[in-house]
Amino acid sequence: MANLVVQLHDYRLTTAEILYHLPDHPALLQSYIWQEYDIAPEFPGLFKFLNFWTKEIQGKLHSVTVGSKEIITPSNPRFFDIELTVQ
Repeated sequence: MANLVVQLHDYRLTTAEILYHLPDHPALLQSYIWQEYDIAPEFPGLFKFLNFWTKEIQGKLHSVTVGSKEIITPSNPRFFDIELTVQ
C-alpha cells in the first residue's frame, strides 16, 4: 500500500546506470545499477545518493544514465472489430 501512496504523489520508478572508475585500476570502468522511486525531473533521491557516493566511495564517477517511468497512467482503451457471443 505504501508504494501506491508514493506513486500517487508523482513519484516514478527511476533507474540509473552509474559508470565509475575502479579505485585500483582507474582506466577500467565498472557499472552499478541504482533503482528507487523518485520525483522526475529533479531526482532528489538520486542526487542524494550521488552526493553520498562522491563523499564516501573511492570510485570516481564517470557518467550516469537515468531512465524514469510513470507507474500509474491513464488507461488506453482500444476497440476491436470483432464481437463474440458466449452461451
